[in-house]
This record gives sequence, structure tokens and C-alpha cells, in this order.
Amino acid sequence: MTDRLKALADAGVSIWLDDLSRERIESGNLADLVREKSVVGVTTNPTIFAAAIADGERYDEQVRTLVADGHGVDRVVFELTTQDVRNACDILAPVADSTGQDGRVSIEVEPTLANDTAGTIASAQALWAAVDKSNVLIKIPATKEGLPAITAAISQGISVNVTLIFSTQRYREVMDAYLSGLEAARDNGLDLGRIQSVASFFVSRVDTEIDKRLDAIGSAEATELKGKAAVANARLAYAAYEEVLASDRWKQLSDAGAHAQRPLWASTGVKNPDYPDTLYVADLVVADTVNTMPEKTLEAFADHGEVVGDQVTGKGPEAQAVFDRLTAVGVDLDDVFLALEAEGVDKFKTSWTELLETVEAQMEKASA
Repeated sequence: MTDRLKALADAGVSIWLDDLSRERIESGNLADLVREKSVVGVTTNPTIFAAAIADGERYDEQVRTLVADGHGVDRVVFELTTQDVRNACDILAPVADSTGQDGRVSIEVEPTLANDTAGTIASAQALWAAVDKSNVLIKIPATKEGLPAITAAISQGISVNVTLIFSTQRYREVMDAYLSGLEAARDNGLDLGRIQSVASFFVSRVDTEIDKRLDAIGSAEATELKGKAAVANARLAYAAYEEVLASDRWKQLSDAGAHAQRPLWASTGVKNPDYPDTLYVADLVVADTVNTMPEKTLEAFADHGEVVGDQVTGKGPEAQAVFDRLTAVGVDLDDVFLALEAEGVDKFKTSWTELLETVEAQMEKASA
């Protein structure tokens, strides 16, 4: 276990790997990362699965069997991905047992349902039943249509990773959806202690979008703000989270055994080579949060990342000052977040198409 990653974990940050493949599972690599690199969770998405299936012979036998049984591409994708998640859940189960909150593995609902509440609920139910592991999290997007699906899933005892959160306003709506789900679950007589949730707040894409707009503005004041928006946005989100934790509504649920819906910093790989490659890890250190990293970012932090204490608590006013300056130079923040959500949903759907095409190619090979 590297000292730098251990320091991050000791600061209360749960390190989750943003990657999964059958190769990682069967070779022992995932277990090694848990043992040696402080990894205590895994997140997945269709792009990750597409890359794993395209490059991995370990899927071939299952594909051949499913094709021989007459299954179509949607069912083959469902079977391949849920098997990987199920097996990863087994590897992470000891972590879940020992921590009570980590050891989680996430799998997304079908992305084409991002604007379909009923379809999202049905997809979440199907994934939850198929994986059938208490430490799985079902990823539901934080679209307007996704919000009632979050409440419905939680009310049924389904643990949820809410994804594609870009703005503090939407994050507040996500937290409200979670609390509403917990209240319904309590009224349904469910054990709240068995329900887990994280809220995935996207980071790097905010700088990518706002930096582009700052470049277009071109003033010295605008240029000076580049690379500051994403961290400020996350810090404002954390301040909103603290408000919810201090509310009477949350305290009643907590007293009934509910777990807090931890903030998860997502999209933490740095896109701009001019910025430190550990920026969205080092600058967002705060206890009882999750940082899900691609392996490149994980290795970068293990090599040269620095933990210098809590970088988030109490920084809400400073973060708001950054946003005020962004508005003053002409950045339309409401438009930024609308654009990021629309782009996020589009990427979500495109990655699903990529996964279907990848699996179709493997099915054709299996039929040849």
C-alpha cells in the first residue's frame, strides 16, 4: 500500500477505481488494488465495459454460449456486465462487511432511458435483481426524469449511485429525492441501514466547459479564472451537503438508521495538461467522501499526490467568490450546467451504442 494513497484514505477519502474488466477480476488485479492501493470500491460505465469486452478474450466463452442460446445483443450485454459486477462485488464484499459503507460496485441503468422515469425504475429493478449482491449500487442519472426514479428505487430498498450531477441546484434536488426515498422506505417498513447511496458530482468537465468560454471572452480577468471553476463548484456542493446533514429532516432519518448519501467526486481525471494531474483529488480532500479515479489518476496520486488536510470544509464563501467573478466576466453559469447535462446524457447514450456495437462484433465472431 503506497504511503500517498494511505494518507488519502487516512484523511477519510474512500478511493474507488473508475474501471472494471473480467481481466482485472480473474487475474487478481482488482484484489491486488484493494490490498495494495487502498481501493475500496469500483465504478463502471458502458464505455469501460466496451473497452474491456473489445480487448478481452475472457468474455468469448460466455458470448458463444449466449449466442448459441439465441439471445439478442441487449440480453448479451446485460449478462456480460452483470456477471462482472457480481464477481467484483464478491471481491469487495470483505470491505463492505468491515466498513459498512465502502466495498461497493456500481452499474448503470440503460442510458437510453435517461429521460424515461418508468423505464429507469424498471432497469434499476432488473439490475438489482440480477446482480443480487447487497454491495451493488445502481447508477441512475440526475436528469429531471431521473429524480423520481431515484426516490422510487430507494423506497424499494435499492441502493443507488446518482450520476451526472453538475450543478449545486440539481445536487440539492438529488439529496431531496434521496431523503424522500428513505422516508418512503421507512414507511414501507424497510431497514434503512441496508440502503446505501452516493451522489456522483462531476468535476473535470466543468473546467473543460467553462475554460472554453473564458478563452472565448479572452480578457485578463477571464484568463485568470481558468482552472478554478470545477473545484469551486464541488466545494459549493459540499456546503449544500453539510446543510442537509444539519437539517431536522435528515436527523430523523439518521436516528432511524439511515446512511448519509456521501458526495462522490467523479470525472477526476485531469483533461488539461497545463493543470496538475492530481488536481481533482488533492484539492477535494475531505472526510467521508468518495473519489472515483481512472487508474492513470490513481497511479499519479500514488506517485506524487499530496494530502495537506481538509481542502473543502468552510471554503464555501471562497468558492462562491469564484462563481461571482465568473458571472462578472460574462460566463452564464446556468447555461453552462444545462449544456453539461445535455452533453452528459448524449455521451451516456453514445457510450451505450458503442457497447452494443462492440458486443455485436463479438457475437458475430462467436457465430462464425
